[in-house]
Amino acid sequence: MQNVKLIRINYWIEKTESGIHFDENIVHTDNQMRRARCWFPCRDDEYHRCSFNLEFTVPHNFVAASVGKLLYQVMSKEDITQKTYVYELAIPIAPRWVSLVAGPLEVFPDQSNFVISNFCLPHDLSRLRNTMEFFHEAYSYYEDYLSAKFPFGFYKQVFLPPEIVVCSSTLGASLSVFSSHMLYDERVIDQIIDTRIKLASALAKQWFGVYIVPESPNDDWLLDGLAGFLTDMFIKQFLGNNEARYRRYKANSAVCKADDSGAMCLSASSSCKDLFGTHSIGMHGKIRSWKSGAVLQMLEKQMGSESFRKILQKIISRAKDPSNATRSLSTKEFRQFSNKIGNLERPFLKEFFQRWVASCGCPVLRIGLSYNKRKNIVEMAALRECTASLDSRLSVGATSDSENRDVDVGWPGIMSIRVYELDGMSDHPKLPMAGDRWQLLELPCHSKLAAKRYQKPKKGGKPDGADDNVDAIAPLDNKTSIESPLAWIKADPEMEYIAEVHLHQPLQMWVNQLEKDGDVVGQAQAIASLEALKQHSFSVVNALNNILTDSKVFWRIRIGAAFALAKSASEETDWAGLQHLIKFYKSRRFDAEIGLPKPNDFRDFPEYFVLEAIPHTIAKVRGGDGKSPREAVEFILQLLKYNDNSGNPYSDVFWLAVLVQSIGDLEFGQQTLTFLAPLLKRIDRLLQFDRLMPSYSGVLTISCIRTLAQTALKLSDSISFEYICKLLEPFRKPETILQVRIEASRALLDIEYESKGISSTLSLFMKYVIEESSLRGQVKLCVHTMRLCQIAVGFNSDDCVDTVSLLDLLHLFKNHVVFHNEFLRHHLFCIFQILAGRPPTLFGVPKEKPLQLVDVEACIEPQNVFSVPGAEPGEPSLLPLGDANGNSLDVAPLGVPVKSQEMFMPTAPEMKFLEPVAVSVHDAEHIEPHMENQNQPLPENPIVHEIPSDGEAPTEELAKAEENLPTTEPQKEPDVVPVSVSHEVKTVIRIKVRPSGATSRAEGSARTVERSQGIVVRRDIERRQTSSASVDAPQRISADAHMEEVNSCHDVGSRMTASIGSVKLPTEGDTSGKELQCTAESGKTSTSQKADDNNLEAAAAAPGLLPQDSNTGNEAQQKYGSLQTLSVGKESEKKKDKEHKKEKKRKREDPVYLEKKRLKKEKKQKEKEMSKLLSSASDPATKKIETVPEAKPEGPKAEASAAPAEARPSTKIRIKLKSKAFNNP
Repeated sequence: MQNVKLIRINYWIEKTESGIHFDENIVHTDNQMRRARCWFPCRDDEYHRCSFNLEFTVPHNFVAASVGKLLYQVMSKEDITQKTYVYELAIPIAPRWVSLVAGPLEVFPDQSNFVISNFCLPHDLSRLRNTMEFFHEAYSYYEDYLSAKFPFGFYKQVFLPPEIVVCSSTLGASLSVFSSHMLYDERVIDQIIDTRIKLASALAKQWFGVYIVPESPNDDWLLDGLAGFLTDMFIKQFLGNNEARYRRYKANSAVCKADDSGAMCLSASSSCKDLFGTHSIGMHGKIRSWKSGAVLQMLEKQMGSESFRKILQKIISRAKDPSNATRSLSTKEFRQFSNKIGNLERPFLKEFFQRWVASCGCPVLRIGLSYNKRKNIVEMAALRECTASLDSRLSVGATSDSENRDVDVGWPGIMSIRVYELDGMSDHPKLPMAGDRWQLLELPCHSKLAAKRYQKPKKGGKPDGADDNVDAIAPLDNKTSIESPLAWIKADPEMEYIAEVHLHQPLQMWVNQLEKDGDVVGQAQAIASLEALKQHSFSVVNALNNILTDSKVFWRIRIGAAFALAKSASEETDWAGLQHLIKFYKSRRFDAEIGLPKPNDFRDFPEYFVLEAIPHTIAKVRGGDGKSPREAVEFILQLLKYNDNSGNPYSDVFWLAVLVQSIGDLEFGQQTLTFLAPLLKRIDRLLQFDRLMPSYSGVLTISCIRTLAQTALKLSDSISFEYICKLLEPFRKPETILQVRIEASRALLDIEYESKGISSTLSLFMKYVIEESSLRGQVKLCVHTMRLCQIAVGFNSDDCVDTVSLLDLLHLFKNHVVFHNEFLRHHLFCIFQILAGRPPTLFGVPKEKPLQLVDVEACIEPQNVFSVPGAEPGEPSLLPLGDANGNSLDVAPLGVPVKSQEMFMPTAPEMKFLEPVAVSVHDAEHIEPHMENQNQPLPENPIVHEIPSDGEAPTEELAKAEENLPTTEPQKEPDVVPVSVSHEVKTVIRIKVRPSGATSRAEGSARTVERSQGIVVRRDIERRQTSSASVDAPQRISADAHMEEVNSCHDVGSRMTASIGSVKLPTEGDTSGKELQCTAESGKTSTSQKADDNNLEAAAAAPGLLPQDSNTGNEAQQKYGSLQTLSVGKESEKKKDKEHKKEKKRKREDPVYLEKKRLKKEKKQKEKEMSKLLSSASDPATKKIETVPEAKPEGPKAEASAAPAEARPSTKIRIKLKSKAFNNP
């Protein structure tokens, strides 16, 4: 210390355009990335840290809040109208964490903890008091969990108007600056949960991110994940375990949806240092944050919650140690802690971090099952895939030292399968996540079924066939539970993996899981699976209605059930789903005597959230013509007309906003167009009312603007765009609050795009950006325009951007306004990338693979509850979001399917999960990626061909999809022998499968997954081997007999048995190949079934045709030999023989059958006579013999002859696969 010299630098700032901002009488800093140097001299990077002594002289009526501890405040000696605040921060920090806010602020010290101070403008003080009532509990909980005091001593929170802040939250050391839109008074309900989580998250980042810093840019994910983990612990402690698990499930689903390229890799590229953190901006940053927290939660599951807590305590205590204070943390050090404290083995940790942190992609599991009654076991087949292609993983540094690039190294660990039986539940950790992609499991059942015989109705029973002993004969929907001890099955029940699971189990098992599983994740998965059904039976509708009406069920699950009911409503079900929704709402909110809504009463918060969502679900109901039913439109108009909030202690602003937004979700037809005028009058009345008495954060005005724009876009022939633009233009005035101003600008941009195209939209956007004074408003407009560009590029339209617009964008990019707004600059760059056909990021994405920038916040953010509309940059477009292939990127969250256009979902995704995850799942929610050897972009929807069980022909789109699929080399025409037992001509679908090379253990014959409901999954697996499959679409038939097995399908009436056994694959020199004959029955077996003796010995298809390598023939035979137990037993053969004899006897006594036989005999005789006449009249060497078929009998005889054909037994599907093994060149 002897050679240390004190250097004093006097400096002043001539232009304050970045880093520090003076807005009216408030001065504040934002310290965007590398912006601290714009307002004080420093080395502006993360690795030059020092302590600070800060003095701020402000007017005497101002308050200055800054980092560190306030030492004192004194009146200035030179000017008595000024005051000086002196702060000291002894802990070394990077310059970016130095913050300052000064202005006429009100100070509100926490009533329970004096080290917490809150600041706001005077008019927000009452809302501040109400908002911060809980905060001391979160503060104390973090200290208790980490066993340490808050490192900076004092903690300050400042709330500023949203017009002057750059983003909703800005961090400094011991100081956090928020937008005041997060504050709420005692009358607001919907903002509570979102605000509390954001405040708790900012406090967690003070511990991990500001105090504990990353050692290098590649370690940013670790600190972000630790802060997210701490926030999840707060949610679990104060908002409940259901809320925490539901949010984690939605976050994992969103990660699986988006983690398809190197952009989602957490720590893989050295270029992340050069990006200066821009890869964490926007939706990519949110997905990476969710993935970071999920990865750490996976580690916590492996080592135990207490061991993980000790690791966090060790990190904090090490940083507080004065003798060896180390406040940086690296991924390598965290691995060492996991090994020493968490007792995890080093090989496991090495593989874990390499696969989850240094690579990209999440596992996708497709699981089918079958119950073996004789062995009392569940036989399960699982196929493991990856959401990211192999090229994407190689691009971020994954090694490719295997002999075959198509080999999937998998993920470390073993996934658990939980089986729920009649006598209890059991876990089976048997599904390995590495090794062969195909896995066969045998899960023993602990419950046994007592022998029960079919009881015939007693004599003298009731005329309708009913009996007093209702338990003697179970209903049809409960046959699954009668014929097997299985109630339902769950894969990865504790969410130990970030995985997308497609579990195929019978319909009744999904219903059991929905009604009896107490876990919110299992219920959300069941809802998503039931919602994804093409046809909804009354049993499904009743099960969803029971969940909706049960007040003991978690309210988010009830909302998901409501959306599923809305989707199930159709003419086929007599609009049962719509009727249940209306009946439920009226039972809670209507006066039964007068038939009108009662005054609002929101004291029951869970019931309030559920009822708030009902109008929105009703607006989603569609008829066969795609229009909203008349009853739905009338109901919403009635709610809007008779809303009464008198006597209610809580505000109904969000309630009204949802009602107004429901109008925008309606589809008006010819019958309902008459209701449009009164609905628009109600909207205009609400706009005028909100103008006189502004609602909370302008929520009501925002919903009206959004609804008007949506209605104008849908009814462009009836509503003039010019009139709507004139109506919305006044809301863009500078004196209008930010949220309303930005919403009006977004609506006008949507209308401009719809009417004039993308070039005109870009010109209008540039005009709005220059006019917008708020930095945050500029970012919001840019994000919205970026989504419009995605739509324009995604639909492959001819609407190209002209050169003038591109040049104007370049000039805007160089403008000083953009330079001083880092977030605006980043999103402008994304617009250029999208218009050029590239991914909107530079982080870890191969140039040949376009990245789908999905908006997936809705996957975790609940519907219209957590955020004020217009509050976040990532708010939805009124137009559907599209990807580079023209597919919609709106994804419905699993369990709570909400569209991106919805007003309270500030980000898109309604990502719609067409396949059930558990598969929920927004869900789902939800999305089947390619196999790993494919280089083309991942499709939005899976290549899944569902063969209709009623014999209908496939659509033209299906045929085109089959014809357009890429192939690496010419393929031979498949050798297909379709078999049909029906007189009707059935459509045959031929599916070609291109397998991969034969060097991997996981390869072999063609992998074609055939499920009992007729789903065939086509995957490109091998490149040097071809196989084909021909599937005859089965017909629906009635069922009377009892089933003997539970199979992997959604149709209760379908069955599939299998016997593959020891399949001997052809040798290398054998070119003839080996046939696998697969037979499956669709529908329940009929007593009139005529068994096909040739097919009784054939094997029925398992959930998938399992690959076997020719190099390991004997081993594979032993491994898969247990599949022979899936074949039909001797009892079933005897039963079919007995039925066959009965059928013959019945036919001999059936006059219709005898008449048909007689006509057939006469036809043959006439054919013989005709042939003799022709042969005698001409030379047989030169004349061809023609057979003249006899015309079919007309009238009653024709109908009688057709009757047996319609009553034929269950249709069989026969699949032949031929594959040839080739030597590698």
